[in-house]
Amino acid sequence: MQEKGNISIHTENIFPIIKKFLYSDHEIFLRELVSNAVDASQKIKRLAALGEYKEEVGKLRVEVEVNKKKKTISIKDNGIGMTAEEIKKYINQIAFSGATEFVEKYKDKGEDQQIIGHFGLGFYSAFMVSKQVEIETLSFKEGSVPAKWICDGETEFEIKSSKKKTRGTVVTLHIAEDSEEFLEDARIQGVLDKYGKFLPVPIKFGTKEESVPDGKDKDDKPKYKSVKKDNIINDSEPIWTKSPNELKDEDYLKFYKELYPMSEDPLFWIHLNVDYPFNLTGILYFPKLKKDFEIQRNKIQLYSRQVFITDEVKNVVPEFLQLLHGVIDSPDIPLNVSRSYLQADGNVKKINGYITKKVADKLNELFKEDRTSYEAKWNDIGIFVKYGMISEEKFHDKAKDFVLLKNTASKLFTFEEYKTFIDANQVNKDKQKVVLYASNEDQQHSYIDAAQKRGYDVLILNEALDSHFINHCEQKFEVTFKRVDADVVDKLIDKGEAKTSVLSEKEETAVKEIFEKAINDKNNSVTVETMATDDLPVTITLPEFMRRMKDMQAAGGGGPMMFGDLPVNLAIAVNANHSIVQKIIAAKKEDKKIDLAKQAYDLALLSQGMLTGKALTDFIKRSVDLVAS
Repeated sequence: MQEKGNISIHTENIFPIIKKFLYSDHEIFLRELVSNAVDASQKIKRLAALGEYKEEVGKLRVEVEVNKKKKTISIKDNGIGMTAEEIKKYINQIAFSGATEFVEKYKDKGEDQQIIGHFGLGFYSAFMVSKQVEIETLSFKEGSVPAKWICDGETEFEIKSSKKKTRGTVVTLHIAEDSEEFLEDARIQGVLDKYGKFLPVPIKFGTKEESVPDGKDKDDKPKYKSVKKDNIINDSEPIWTKSPNELKDEDYLKFYKELYPMSEDPLFWIHLNVDYPFNLTGILYFPKLKKDFEIQRNKIQLYSRQVFITDEVKNVVPEFLQLLHGVIDSPDIPLNVSRSYLQADGNVKKINGYITKKVADKLNELFKEDRTSYEAKWNDIGIFVKYGMISEEKFHDKAKDFVLLKNTASKLFTFEEYKTFIDANQVNKDKQKVVLYASNEDQQHSYIDAAQKRGYDVLILNEALDSHFINHCEQKFEVTFKRVDADVVDKLIDKGEAKTSVLSEKEETAVKEIFEKAINDKNNSVTVETMATDDLPVTITLPEFMRRMKDMQAAGGGGPMMFGDLPVNLAIAVNANHSIVQKIIAAKKEDKKIDLAKQAYDLALLSQGMLTGKALTDFIKRSVDLVAS
């Protein structure tokens, strides 16, 4: 048998287009060819199960071989094989049905177009690295004649008889000079580890040496010897293909370490398993996050029938859950030509919604069944919950019942619990609940202390997302948030109660002028306020709206105005009832008044961590002089 012909297409430039536009990375050829071999292996198993193949199936496996001397790579399988007619049908024609349309549609476009699904071009990825490709095959069908197909990357091909005696297919690539990197074992091993680690059929790549028991030595101690074994690169039955009932915690932890060897143990995990209205399996782990959580992305691996596709799971997994780790496997996710980017369709949206619901249900279950354990994990999982509430309305509806707020005493509350907790004391004159919070417990300690002396409770909200979370909560829960240093303590929760000043109106004006001279900064505003005698002599605040805009900008967002570029306008509140103010009034000399005012102001700056450089040096010197005088 011998036949020559032309691949059935209507243009001569199809191969250059394939080579240029089909894939972003040439290593993909190995994924495509190995996946084809796996498919062929699974098909023969299926045919046998259906009774359409009566012979012994045998031990199914795919072998990858590299021959440096001949400069070839071979991918072998013992699957269904092909007849000569099937080669012509599947390789020469079907792959390029509608090729004219393909060329016109995709010749000027990048790789983000959907091609594979329409034209079956996976096999032709071989020509990205090969100067010649051979297929030697024998079909499972009774009476089949072995055949060999040869093509040098142009449109011409040759089919002739083969001497192959066993069922299956061997694809041999004669590697081109510019792709000889793929003749290195380490390079092939790396590609196989990346794309084939969990393929459902064993993949052999060479051999490896293992140490096995070999009796005992003369001292009756165990002895070992080195033996060569097949190097099977994959686990053909990963745990996401199994039922949760078959698995123990140790299995999930072992698999996590296999995926992420250098990571800490996860907090918990979710086993995904649904077959209607779409197929989806997988395991999602909640990791312990670092503060700089942005670098944690791209840790979820997407598979299709156990073939690795990508770790870019945008759209499939909600934005807030892309910080999770693990695997998702679905044959129902549409892929583009290179299978590197996902196409949006109804299934993707359904899967996205399913994952959101599954995570919310798991968190709710943990909260209700073991609140103590849930609270212990809150520092690590809080970021997921808050991020989800901000970004997904459906997640908010569920999470509002298990999102937690932590106060300075490290006590945790649900939102409804906290609203009840502050109801007695933190309601302003307009009957609105006011939530006080600190973003830096140490730096804002004096303000926290002042609030607590009034019987107020203070939350700790110091995560990167908290500025956005606060805005979200104000909209959803009908409360007002104020940072403890946003105003003097009596104005944080304005109850409409008037306080009496010991200063006359004239004295208040004089005190204001003295402090303005001492501070000497037109960007800051000075007011004289009626406060308790044990409150600080000077309180420095940044208006809540301005500070919040700056915080949001730092976290990413913050609106159209670039608040970070504006000068910091501090509000300076002088306590009219403090003894230091009395000393300033009583001082005879102007210089003495200004020194005292400056000292009180610098103390307020120091408490905020805002006194640095020359100003700090001057403060220390002035303090020494005041003590000595």
